[in-house]
Amino acid sequence: MADFEHQDTTSWNPDEVRQSDAPPRRERRRRRRRMKWYYPVIYLFVVLLTSVILASIGWELASDLCAFNRGAVTTHTVEVEPGDKLDDVIEKLHQAGLVKHPFFFKLFSDVTHAESKIGVGTYTLNTDMDYRALVVGMRNTSSNLATSVAKVTIPEGYTVRDICALLAEKGVATEAELLDAAANAAFDYEFIDNDAHDVSRLEGYLFPDTYDFYTPENPQRALNRLLSNFARKISAWEDLLAEAEQRGYTLKKIVTIASLIEKETDGSDQARIASVIYNRLDGTGSRAGTYGLLQIDASVLYDMPAHTGPITSADLERSSPYNLYKNAGLPPTAIANPGAKAIYAALAPEETGYYYYALAKDSKHRFFENYTEFSRFLSSSDYIGN
Repeated sequence: MADFEHQDTTSWNPDEVRQSDAPPRRERRRRRRRMKWYYPVIYLFVVLLTSVILASIGWELASDLCAFNRGAVTTHTVEVEPGDKLDDVIEKLHQAGLVKHPFFFKLFSDVTHAESKIGVGTYTLNTDMDYRALVVGMRNTSSNLATSVAKVTIPEGYTVRDICALLAEKGVATEAELLDAAANAAFDYEFIDNDAHDVSRLEGYLFPDTYDFYTPENPQRALNRLLSNFARKISAWEDLLAEAEQRGYTLKKIVTIASLIEKETDGSDQARIASVIYNRLDGTGSRAGTYGLLQIDASVLYDMPAHTGPITSADLERSSPYNLYKNAGLPPTAIANPGAKAIYAALAPEETGYYYYALAKDSKHRFFENYTEFSRFLSSSDYIGN
C-alpha cells in the first residue's frame, strides 16, 4: 500500500460551501425590497374584495328586509295554523316567495319579538311588504304563536250547538261567543248564507275532524277552520257534485241528505239508507204509500234541542218545518254535521227498490219495498220496539 502524507488529502470547509451557494447579500436586499412593494398591494386587494363581498351580502339582505327589487307585485295567501312554530311560519313565507332569506327573517323576528305578534289565521300578503309589514299583516290580537293549544275532536253527527258547547268546554271561547259567531259572523264561502242570522245556517258545513285550537281563540276564526276543512274535503268530489246538480240536487241538498243519513245509521248501511231517501224524494215513493214524506225522527228532534227520552206521538204532530212526518221533502237545513262517509253515500247511493226501513234487535236495519212488509216486521218480535 502506498504511503501518503496527511496534507496530500483534499480538505473542505462547510461554511465556505454555504457561502458560495447563497446569493450575494446585495441581491437578497433587492428581493426583499421588491416583496415589500407587493405586500400592501395584496393587502389592499384582499380588503377591497372582502368589502365588495360583504357589501353584496349586505345589500342582498337589506333588499329582502325592505322588499326592494322584487319585481311585479304578487299576492299570496298564507295560513298560520294552531300548533305552528315560528320556523313553520317562516318556511311558509319562504315557499310563497315573500321571504328570500329565512335565517335573516328569523333574526329579525327574534329581535322584534314577532312570535308574540303573529297569530293563527289566513292572511293575504304580497311581495311589496317588508319584514315589518309581513309581521303586522299576520298580527292577531286574540292569540299568538306562544298561546297554548288544545286538540279537539269533533264527532260525526254533532250539531252546531253541540260543537259550540264542546269548544267552550275545551277553552276555545265561551259558548255564547261561539253561538253568536255561528249566527251572525260573515264567512267567505258561497255555501254559507250570510244574510241568515241563525246558527242553523252553518249546519252540515262544520266538518267533523280533529283540530288544534288556541285557547282562547277568536270564535269566528275557530268556526272558519271547520268550514275551510269542509271546503277542501268537498272539492275532491267535484264530478259527483256536478252529477247531483244535473239531477236537481244542490250542495245544500246533498249536505242535508248526508246529515239525515248520519243521524239514522252507525255507518254500515249508509248507501242503502240513502237509496230509501232518494226513492221517496224522487216521487216514486207515492206508489209505496210514502208520498214524498221522509218520516225521519232525527229531523223532528232537531227542532227540539232540549227534548229527552223517546219520541212521542205528540212530537210527531208538532208544526215545524223539520217535522218530516207532516212536511214532504227535505228539512230547511241540515240537522247535523255529517262525516265524509255520509256525504259520499248521499252522492253515490245504492240503487234499490226500498221505501222503508226499521231497526231490528241486532242493531241492524231491515229494508222493505212496500208498506205491507214493513208493517209485518213492526209487529214481529225481531223489531227493536217490541
